[in-house]
Amino acid sequence: MRAPWMDLLLFCLFLILYCYLATAQTPVDYPTANLSTTWTNTESFHHSVLLLDGSRVRAILFRGSLGPGFACGFYCNDTCTSYYFSVFYVQSNSSTSGTVEPGYWYPQVVWSANRDHPVSYGATLSLTATGDLALQDVDGSIVWNTNTTGKSVAGLNLTDDGNLVLFDANRSVVWQSFDYPTDCLVLGQRLFQGQQLIPSVSSTNWTAQKGLFSLQVKDDGFFAYAGSNPPLAYYVRLVSINDAYTGRRYARFLNGSLSFFISSVDPSDPDGVIPIPRASSAQYMKLMSDGHLKVFQWRKYWLVVSDPFSDYIEECDYLMACGRNGICSGNQQCSCPVSRSAGIPYFRAVNDRQPNLGCSEITPLICNAIQDQTFIELEKVRYFDFVADMKSVDSETCKQACLNNCSCKAALFQYDSESSSGDCFLPFELFTLINADQEINRKTTIAFIKVQNVRSPPSASKSRSNLGVILTFTIGSVLFLIGVIGFLINITRKRRRDTQMEECIGEVPGLPNRFSYEELKTTTGNFNKKLGEGGFGAVFKGTLEDGSTIAVKCLEGLGQVNKSFLAEVQSIGSIHHVNLVTLRGFGAWKAQRFLVYEFMSNGSLDRWIYHGDREQVLEWKCRKKIILDVAKGLAYLHEECRQKIIHLDIKPQNILLDSDFNAKVSDFGLSKLIDRNQSQVMTTMRGTPGYLAPEWLSSVITEKVDVYSFGIVLLEMLCGRKKFDRSQPEESWNLLDVLQKSWEQGTLQDMVDKYSEDIKTHSSEVVDMIKVASWCLQYDFTKRPSMSTVVKVLEGVMKVESRLDYNFTDPRLQNAAVEEEKDMTQLMASVLSGPR
Repeated sequence: MRAPWMDLLLFCLFLILYCYLATAQTPVDYPTANLSTTWTNTESFHHSVLLLDGSRVRAILFRGSLGPGFACGFYCNDTCTSYYFSVFYVQSNSSTSGTVEPGYWYPQVVWSANRDHPVSYGATLSLTATGDLALQDVDGSIVWNTNTTGKSVAGLNLTDDGNLVLFDANRSVVWQSFDYPTDCLVLGQRLFQGQQLIPSVSSTNWTAQKGLFSLQVKDDGFFAYAGSNPPLAYYVRLVSINDAYTGRRYARFLNGSLSFFISSVDPSDPDGVIPIPRASSAQYMKLMSDGHLKVFQWRKYWLVVSDPFSDYIEECDYLMACGRNGICSGNQQCSCPVSRSAGIPYFRAVNDRQPNLGCSEITPLICNAIQDQTFIELEKVRYFDFVADMKSVDSETCKQACLNNCSCKAALFQYDSESSSGDCFLPFELFTLINADQEINRKTTIAFIKVQNVRSPPSASKSRSNLGVILTFTIGSVLFLIGVIGFLINITRKRRRDTQMEECIGEVPGLPNRFSYEELKTTTGNFNKKLGEGGFGAVFKGTLEDGSTIAVKCLEGLGQVNKSFLAEVQSIGSIHHVNLVTLRGFGAWKAQRFLVYEFMSNGSLDRWIYHGDREQVLEWKCRKKIILDVAKGLAYLHEECRQKIIHLDIKPQNILLDSDFNAKVSDFGLSKLIDRNQSQVMTTMRGTPGYLAPEWLSSVITEKVDVYSFGIVLLEMLCGRKKFDRSQPEESWNLLDVLQKSWEQGTLQDMVDKYSEDIKTHSSEVVDMIKVASWCLQYDFTKRPSMSTVVKVLEGVMKVESRLDYNFTDPRLQNAAVEEEKDMTQLMASVLSGPR
């Protein structure tokens, strides 16, 4: 029998051995990285784990613990053809923190740096010696970075809360992933005003679903928006706020839902030190691709535990509950609109087995075909949001307004007790309508859905002439013969015209991709995602197979459209510049011509610079960059291409902005190609009144007409108003008159945009920029600078010419612009100011 002391000794020896073996293992807790560190996305990666579903994790930082914890690194889903640098929840099999290699099961991504730009196998992530965290693809291109070079970064850290942080020597935050949310919030994370959650396209396509759903914080609560133009709210939760409270509003993921806070300027405010709650298990909140907001919790597997929206809105209130053009009834029973006229189906389900995917038009709407359009009337319906375009009108006025607007999909008429007068809403895309009883709502809404009728074939029976059957037959035969001959002539001419077009296109060097009509239909969802209407047709949003978003411009008709189409392809089909919109391809089908461009999410410049029209006021730094971008694009066209390209229609509507407000020149349908040895060219007047240079009156022009138009755009950006603006006092209607008087009186600073406090603080810089605009607006085109000179001035390499002529106006052009303003109630181009 062993003595008790021997048992105690054996136990101690076992404990010592266990501790030794435990500490000898590779630690899994490695949350920090130092400067000058690089990680490469290859199989040689130390912590690379292949998952059961075929996806893979390569963690560079990890918070080791028993159960779900955070890691960050390269992650790929499904077939692993592309990778993302992400922060994700992982499940560790460690029994003692920091002792065993981690094992992972089905990671849940809560943040991604490059969701719109996945990288390939072999990509690298570098924390540079200068403090920048950069993701580089295998071709050497920088896909994403933190732009923290020179900001005293000392290292990289992944916190217990899932926040990826760049910190300085004092452990203060220099940059953090929490400031750039994607589609998720982790427990305790804040969503500030100006930030938003945007869902991915699907569970397998992580590209941001821009333009459909977003969750944002406003002054008085939370709003979930549908991305129509303007955006409409499908979920609103207002919060009662004492007006005495000032500070930045934000939402915080607490206790399975969003809570609203105000960040006080008082550092002693207890809200500033609210601890992040520790749940019994890991949680995160995600805005889903169908618009739902769901809370996930780890309970041996990831489980949806709540939908914070469900306490406030019903299932049918989600704008895509039954897809586009669908009708939602009861417990999300989906159907398509049906006409009261028997035997005339206008819509069919996109998928009969999945009615929630919505309905498509059997006969697509055709612009300017009012005589062949009618309405399906649906009584007692609701829409997820109602923003009145017209007030106190009758239903017939509402319907007629929809018929007269090519982009209108339906007329929604809402009234109280009397149907003779109500409010009218004209949506440009129709999401799910909801069946509703009149008793439930204080107001009644009738939906008039616009549909296209198919013309009935002419009747085969015709009244016979009393002269007899023979005469009728003879006349009919002659007419038929004439018709056949005319048809053959028309077909021959069309084929010859198409052949000539093919030959012209075939001569363009470096031709972009040619898309078939079926490819473009698939890409644009059967041309359902309309971005706007303008010039010669409509623009539609689409998504290519590689996930990239495009804008498809459809040019309809013949003659001038073919000229515009050829001019566009010939102008930019073979050139590439960072400040020119990229032409991805083109296509042709019957009389239609298609131009495929890269998608520019912030639309055109006009929506950002005019007081009353703009979404928000651009800061001076952003305006300066846009001005320089446009100047560089025009300098490239004028001086660096094989043939000199004169754009001929520079205006804010033709300057597009991407998600980072990089400016790119677009719409080359009026452009002119001339040889480099030509100093000038004669052509008919083309362009937009107000932006036309004086020399257009002689029809002999040079590239300096673009310089003049650039000067007008520059002046409008600096002053925050249009060149011709009747909302101003009569003596100030014409901006060039104001400029001339300001020069004479020495009051250029008074022209600065009055609605931008930021610009007012840089008034001296803005005045210098007004001088650049004045140089570009010289009446004598020979005294205007070249665009390359303008670039040098903007970059500070050269100075503005001091000897300027301050007489900027030509009465002939001025009168033409005034007459044009009288006739223009709404420019078609202005409809295209949204994303495209």
